[in-house]
Amino acid sequence: MACVGDMRMVTRLIIASLVLLLSLPACAADDPAKEQAERQLTQPLNNAPFWGEVRKGENPYQTTQVRGVETNILVQSGGQFWRELRNGPITVYGGWLLVLVLAALAVFYWWRGQIKLIEPPAGRLIERFNGWERIVHWTTAISFVILSASGLIMLFGKYVLLPMFGYTLFAWLATVSKSLHNFLGPLFAMCTLVMFFTFVRDNIWQRGDMQWILTAGGLFTGKHVPSWRFNIAEKSWFWLGVTLLGVAMSVTGFILDFPNFAQGRETMQLANVIHATAAVLFTAAALGHIYLGTIGMEGAYESMRNGTVDETWAREHHEYWYNEVASGRGPAGRGSPTTVAASSMKEGWKL
Repeated sequence: MACVGDMRMVTRLIIASLVLLLSLPACAADDPAKEQAERQLTQPLNNAPFWGEVRKGENPYQTTQVRGVETNILVQSGGQFWRELRNGPITVYGGWLLVLVLAALAVFYWWRGQIKLIEPPAGRLIERFNGWERIVHWTTAISFVILSASGLIMLFGKYVLLPMFGYTLFAWLATVSKSLHNFLGPLFAMCTLVMFFTFVRDNIWQRGDMQWILTAGGLFTGKHVPSWRFNIAEKSWFWLGVTLLGVAMSVTGFILDFPNFAQGRETMQLANVIHATAAVLFTAAALGHIYLGTIGMEGAYESMRNGTVDETWAREHHEYWYNEVASGRGPAGRGSPTTVAASSMKEGWKL
């Protein structure tokens, strides 16, 4: 009987040992530190599971004494997604958009040429933009051109300029571009706000704007289409470009320009994506605006440089506005009432 009891005890000990041995891997699996230590013995340098836990931000041993936004995040996985988005779709599609816009403008100029007056200039000038409006416009325009050029260098430079200039010259150019971009950004934001309040009055939808849309303002046919002080294309540029995209770039630009206001990396990455996208769209639209304001239309550049336009130009491009000015029912510019002045071709229209 004693032997039978001893056999039962031995059997129980064997079963208990087997249960204990079988439970050891499960316990090790529940202990990340022990699992990592065992992996270093069986699979040296394989730290993938450990860094996977770090990326999740759920590791209870991931602590820090530094207090602040995201200070306990060792690896921010969103950075990789942001990099792929910024260097992928934004750069590729944004670059092709700008190329296509430039190509379309070149084809249009080759086909249509400069839009000239149908009738000869009358030699009488009308104030179209007063001094304040021109200061606001040119300050905004100059700051935008510098910001656009420096931004394009930072966005596309390593793909286009780096192979041509080499590392030393491109590094110098990129550094200068970044400094100009950071310091001129707040100026552009202020100009955007001032421009909105300066020109908003004449950019409200008015009777006759739909006709301009349906006929594309006669750009393709050469047909005369009347409009107010600003046609619907200029109004669309004001609301969608200057206002919407301008505000989007300004707000996100401040977030990127001043990272010391407790915004985290995710906020900065989102702001960068919005900023770059809005900037590319703004630049693409601005190319059309610049084209029509310079070589695309006769007399357009002189209107903003001198503030005046010939009476014939005003009648052919902005007939509703011209009728108001000529009849004395509305102001020519924003600063003074009707100002139709006699002037020679040499002193006015062809300056």
